[in-house]
Amino acid sequence: MTILSYNPADPEDLVTEAEAPGAEAVRAAVGRARAAQAGWLAGGAAARSAALTRIAEAVEAHADELTALIVREVGKPLAEARGEVTRTAAIWRYYAQAPYAPSGAVHEPAAGEGLLLTRRRPYGVAGLITPWNFPLAIPAWKAAPALAVGNAVVLKPAPEATACALRLAELAGLPEDVFTVLPGGAEEGEALVGAADVVSFTGSTGVGRAVVRAATERGIPVQAELGGLNAALVLPDADIEQAAAHLAAAIAGYAGQKCTATSRVIAVGTAYEPLRAALVMALGLVDDAACGPVISSAARDRLTGAVDSARAAGATVLTGGSVPERAGWYVEPTLLADVPADHPLRREEFFGPIAVLLPAADLDEAVALANDTPHSLATSVHSRSLDVALAAADRLDAGMIRINAPSSGVDFHLPFGGAKGASHGDREQGQAVLDFYTASRTVSVLPAGGA
Repeated sequence: MTILSYNPADPEDLVTEAEAPGAEAVRAAVGRARAAQAGWLAGGAAARSAALTRIAEAVEAHADELTALIVREVGKPLAEARGEVTRTAAIWRYYAQAPYAPSGAVHEPAAGEGLLLTRRRPYGVAGLITPWNFPLAIPAWKAAPALAVGNAVVLKPAPEATACALRLAELAGLPEDVFTVLPGGAEEGEALVGAADVVSFTGSTGVGRAVVRAATERGIPVQAELGGLNAALVLPDADIEQAAAHLAAAIAGYAGQKCTATSRVIAVGTAYEPLRAALVMALGLVDDAACGPVISSAARDRLTGAVDSARAAGATVLTGGSVPERAGWYVEPTLLADVPADHPLRREEFFGPIAVLLPAADLDEAVALANDTPHSLATSVHSRSLDVALAAADRLDAGMIRINAPSSGVDFHLPFGGAKGASHGDREQGQAVLDFYTASRTVSVLPAGGA
């Protein structure tokens, strides 16, 4: 099978093509990575730290090239692409310090002489499966901690982000077989899950659940970030203009193609009417420089089909809802009201610049609406009252809660993950992920001749 990656803003522009290697080649690559991992670990903390620092420096030195590649391959707006490159370098630099972190602890024995030690050791080969929407940052925040603690890495990127992943591996310049990128599709992904020693996945809910099942059956650690249906709660005392600006960015920024994008706006009490007017205006001001195209013609058709279906079911399109007459896979930023409770737009992640506006009589109803979803990654709360916002945060079923800010922000040095069906396993990012990529061992040391 040939992997083809096209420019979403110019579908006639073929960015790259690569042959999918097949399942047997994936297994062979994992075998080579396992052989290389011993040397990578034995090189010590200083060598791993220096190597990750060099990757950060290489990303920074090629920032303009990588920014242009992100824009071209996945259609990310220029400012966001530039920000992703900056964050990618920062991620590598952050985890370059991880090799020096304590890998265990010394404990007092319950009785007698000796030592009790705990140590964390790498599993071997980390199999990473990544999506296209953050084609450098997500591979970095998976690969960097895995490499820092001594694993080798085999990465299978989404086909739509093949060029970005291959270029990242080239710039990394790590020892042969320590960091391998294998283009491919479902066959290669399944083979990687079937061969690696630890697996981290980000992608769709359906595929993610299959990955979790396969890894669990093998008895290996697995971490999965799946779909999210994220809400924003706007209270009557909020700064409505500011909230509308934040919501427009979270709905339509990068065409809503972020796991943390807002897809349900819940207006509490008297906030509904002013928020509706302000949000319609704010979305109308979002241009291609902030929104950009969706990733494919299939994605565009799925989004417009959902809008048409909701309209037929009685929903009102407050703004957007159409496809601009221009080249590229574009969808207008869209806001709908009166969407029936059982419509897919209120139950499923559509990954596009579309949101539904919902009324809530009070905060209790707003929280209930926000929590009425099978998967929630991020929720934003907009209010001038910090007490009210923090109290709401404690009641929301979401992995990340942002107060008076767009739902679509992420801090790479803090744990990342969702609630209910949005995530499986340990958290990503921050220090928490270092435990995921290592296994704990308890070592008992007794004096020679002791019982």
